[in-house]
Amino acid sequence: MTIRVCFFVDARSPIACGWIKSVAAAGVEAHVISTFPADSTGLPVRSFHVVPVAFSGLAQGRTEEGSGRAPRLGGVRLRGSWASLALNTVRRWVGPLDVFRHVRRVRRILDEIRPDLVHAMRIPYEGLLATEALASTDIPLLVSIWGNDFTLHAARSWPLSIMTGRAMARADALHADCERDVRLACLRGFPSSRPHAVLPGNGGLDVTVFSPGAVNMASMAKWQIPTKAIIILNPRGMRAYVRNDTFFKAIPLVLRECPDAHFACVGMAGNRLAEKWVQDLDAGHAVTLLPPVSVLDMRDLFRAAPISVSPSEHDGTPNTLLEAMACGSFPVAGDLDSVREWIRPGENGFLCDPSSPSDLAQKILCALKDRGLRQHAVRLNTALITKKAECTAVRRESLQLYRQTIEQRRLRV
Repeated sequence: MTIRVCFFVDARSPIACGWIKSVAAAGVEAHVISTFPADSTGLPVRSFHVVPVAFSGLAQGRTEEGSGRAPRLGGVRLRGSWASLALNTVRRWVGPLDVFRHVRRVRRILDEIRPDLVHAMRIPYEGLLATEALASTDIPLLVSIWGNDFTLHAARSWPLSIMTGRAMARADALHADCERDVRLACLRGFPSSRPHAVLPGNGGLDVTVFSPGAVNMASMAKWQIPTKAIIILNPRGMRAYVRNDTFFKAIPLVLRECPDAHFACVGMAGNRLAEKWVQDLDAGHAVTLLPPVSVLDMRDLFRAAPISVSPSEHDGTPNTLLEAMACGSFPVAGDLDSVREWIRPGENGFLCDPSSPSDLAQKILCALKDRGLRQHAVRLNTALITKKAECTAVRRESLQLYRQTIEQRRLRV
């Protein structure tokens, strides 16, 4: 039987779109309510609606984290970090209340779709909107937890904290990308007896694409990365919870002992802060700031980089971490409980203090000097990704979670 699912998502997100494409390929009838203006081209959906929650409708153009572009308020581009901070603060404190303004419209959309299941692919603000729209209905609600929903967003705003608790109490099922967030969800009101699954947020990895392989020299030449350089890749872009200040301060420390190192930074081209860090550190000869890249280009970068770096201080399971592991790039990541579910320090990666440039530099250098460790990690990580993150298995478990959620809600009613 075909399952009709209405997804509440930020449809600009490659992660959310990857999940939708994955389950649609398995026969799910997908409908989308996007909380940000987005292009539905390429999404295999029956219907697509934009409901701009928490003032997202004021944003124009590409405003995802890491784009390096200032947001717009109306037709005016906001310049400077203070403007972005002000906009984020307003969304954090007033945004939850804005959810209620859209409830009636969303209910009309749901009446038209008549979904078997609503899947909210983040708590703020998709899960909050779905929770209020489904009040006093019997439609099952599945909520996905992203890495910052509890540890960053709900922790910094009492309106978000209160409404996060409401969402967890209403949720019929939970999808998280790490066990830590299942535990945190239960602390915020999610009944532990209800269905839940820990699966990669993007629907899993296609291991025929993300796998170890030869370096594509043409791809490196396209980005003007020196052919004989030892590439250290930062795939995270400019995100508030990723300590790129730590990353750039570590660069001179690494270059002192490894002058052939070259740092490739995805999603940072044109970003004024990244450019200033490079200039202040006089590291332009050893750094390439890249734009956002395609899936295949990212795969080629991971294959070319012996080391991949992710100094985040808030996260679930970063998809770039899984992609690095799948492609044979040795991960050096921030020391977080969620990341420890994948990395055993000194065996298949290293964990660092994301606030310490010296610690990050030391871990990078240790990995560069120990080729045997890196080769051992390739074998461990390839097996781990195949076991826990391969897309076919993830898709199968996703559909099982959908069916279980629908059935248990029916029994409760």
